[in-house]
Amino acid sequence: MADSEMPVQGNTLGFDPVLVKALMEGVTGGLTMCGVKARCVGISRIPLREAGDVTGLIGVHGTASGFVAVNMAERVALKSVSGLLQEKFEALCPQVIDGVGEITNIITGGIKKGLAGSPWAFSHVTVPSVIVGRQYEITYIRGLEYLCVIFEHEMPESILLQDRIMTVSASLIRV
Repeated sequence: MADSEMPVQGNTLGFDPVLVKALMEGVTGGLTMCGVKARCVGISRIPLREAGDVTGLIGVHGTASGFVAVNMAERVALKSVSGLLQEKFEALCPQVIDGVGEITNIITGGIKKGLAGSPWAFSHVTVPSVIVGRQYEITYIRGLEYLCVIFEHEMPESILLQDRIMTVSASLIRV
């Protein structure tokens, strides 16, 4: 089993296995395009305040509607965008912010593919938006299916855990 894969076994602990698999595969495919590795360290159905410095958001619409959020620590964003664009970045700049939007788009495309034909399928996505900074909170309406997959990037140069974390969440409602 690859580092970023986690076994999906039925509907244990209330996790929808179709959503879990789609998020895992979407993230794995997106990170592969960036030339970085990460391993899944958790799954949550409880929305928490986003801990990273940069968040990409994309609205999705179809059989299910909602949005996908990709939240990254600054170091994860720099490393991932550097890998995607094959250019070294040392600090957040317009190219890195645009790159986070593109990574969000790539991951959402992988999730879309994984959900095709399921009750959670969506056919349309919006243009990505990127939030830079901390101390914001996203609120959710009742009835949404929320799932967050937490990844730890392989970055031996980062000592602190919070510098290696990336979360990808989907909040969807069937329409």
